[in-house]
Amino acid sequence: MHTLAYKHSNAHDDSIWSCDWGELRTTKTIDRDDFDKGDESDEEVQELSSDCIVTGSIDETVKIWNYDKATNLNLDKTLSEHSLGVISVALNSDASIIASSALDSTLTLWNTTTGEKIKTFSIGPVELWTIAFSPDDNYIISGSHSGKINLFGVETGKQEQTFDTRGKFTLSIAYSPDGKYIACGALDGIINVFDVLSGKLTHTLEGHAMPIRSLCFSSDSKYLLTGADDGQMKIYAVHHAEVLGTVSGHGSWVLSVDFSPDCKSFVSGSADNTVKVWDVANRSCLNTLKEHKDKVWCVKYNSTGDKMVSVSDDASINIYSSL
Repeated sequence: MHTLAYKHSNAHDDSIWSCDWGELRTTKTIDRDDFDKGDESDEEVQELSSDCIVTGSIDETVKIWNYDKATNLNLDKTLSEHSLGVISVALNSDASIIASSALDSTLTLWNTTTGEKIKTFSIGPVELWTIAFSPDDNYIISGSHSGKINLFGVETGKQEQTFDTRGKFTLSIAYSPDGKYIACGALDGIINVFDVLSGKLTHTLEGHAMPIRSLCFSSDSKYLLTGADDGQMKIYAVHHAEVLGTVSGHGSWVLSVDFSPDCKSFVSGSADNTVKVWDVANRSCLNTLKEHKDKVWCVKYNSTGDKMVSVSDDASINIYSSL
């Protein structure tokens, strides 16, 4: 069971469409002279970690938040480079870099610690939508209106590869944690899975009759979870390309889904204004959270799976804790 731990109202000036949660690791140098005169070394370097939440809004900003139990959610930085609404945000594996995509057709990389812009990729009109980092952090993938998946080099700042679905507008995208597959969901309800090494389409998955708003791989890369405008969520076995189960229970579109790190549960956000937590084994709803007043566009687990974050058209950020 989960319960609302903290709510930050009016977190942005408009709808929040995307979020991500990572663990930011930093180092701090301490002068040993301050506490130990007898030590041979003058300095000690300590590793610190903190929960970092990033949000992207139609108000054209990306915001970086620090979260802890004592002080809850605190705004660290506001990033204001985009000239139109922010569609998607993503953190790399150590949360040191933020990627953001916007309706202005730009993909921007930011330094999480300093808030400084690292670089901007200028993409052609309507060729940019939801984004994700590769597991090794060397690439960023994005869906597009043309149905193509574009792969950009983080270091080069250039488009390195294209995967062509020959289909409709790609709304959702995910990179498998083992780095072998890229999956994307389209406006027509079709899911395509590509082999990254060969660049070839390996599976075309059907089952949804309406747009696929969100999809994600399990942490072991064996399963793919999808959410669509038909109100359903489906779990597919990636290797065999078969549907293992279908779950329904929302009263409207499913806008976001995310597997827990242990793959025992998943969370969903919907246009019915609710967040639901589901048991993977028996496909049952464990918890319905009704704290939002408008569409829930994105839901994410933290790295340990004991907390979740959700963002909404109501411009609020909600943090949930497991009991």
